[in-house]
Amino acid sequence: MRFTPCIIAVLALLFSSCGQKGPTYARICTSLGDIVVMLYEDTPRHSNNFVELAQDGFYNGTLFHRVVPGFMIQGGDPESKDAGPGQSLGSGGPGYQIEEEIGKPHLRGALAAARNNNPQSASSGSQFYIVTGQRQPDASLDNWERRH
Repeated sequence: MRFTPCIIAVLALLFSSCGQKGPTYARICTSLGDIVVMLYEDTPRHSNNFVELAQDGFYNGTLFHRVVPGFMIQGGDPESKDAGPGQSLGSGGPGYQIEEEIGKPHLRGALAAARNNNPQSASSGSQFYIVTGQRQPDASLDNWERRH
């Protein structure tokens, strides 16, 4: 099934806990409302890269170019800024990849780096996705935490 790219401009404005130790949050401003995500400390290369790109304005004007209902939305392709109708997206980036860091589970609401198709399983330097799948009951999340 093919979906038309979602016409949502992404502008990530970052704010943290004002120099205090604690999580960093990103606000992704879209034409359909804002999304606030938390960046985890156990994926420092990916989190720092996302912050740097956002602060440099890299994401300004990009689209969520891949939308799979009940699964995820993907953005961060710089080629989406000036994309024409029907243009294939998903291969653009800043010119580098990031070594994989596996952190939290990929449950509804999780922000993660998109993977490039490469033998090292490296992550895209800029593309990310947000899981939109099913909500997990508290008992399921508690069970996951006990196992890990």
